[in-house]
Amino acid sequence: MQKYSVLLLLIVVATFSASDRARAHHAFSAEFDANTPVTLRGKVTKVEWINPHAWVHLAVEQADVGVIDWMVEAGTPNTLLRAGLNKNSLPIGSDIVVRGYQSKDRSCKPACKANGRDLVFSDGRKVFMGSSGTGAPKDGLDPNDR
Repeated sequence: MQKYSVLLLLIVVATFSASDRARAHHAFSAEFDANTPVTLRGKVTKVEWINPHAWVHLAVEQADVGVIDWMVEAGTPNTLLRAGLNKNSLPIGSDIVVRGYQSKDRSCKPACKANGRDLVFSDGRKVFMGSSGTGAPKDGLDPNDR
């Protein structure tokens, strides 16, 4: 009888854990505004190589305001690997340009948020960093849109 209780407990814990991950993975339109494109030029301050989406943190110098912290959502780590990026591709302090779409929540607490579509390195290399099939605008940059 005790074996069944432990098994039931494991099933309940697994079910709740899976539902939290499912809620954390969202459609583009749930959080980001397709009508508010952004181009961010800044220095990488942190990279979170996590599922369901990687995050690239940038310090963006903005006239009249100073440095603004941005969190840019990217595709899954697997998507980024297939695009040619890995954990070491974005060292802290790297200058990059990210084009994407701002979040609907403009509060910028703890940082401004955006969904990244493409990333340009200081040497001119360009990489698609968005997540496909999430409802983001089709702008010709997603290799899966063609």
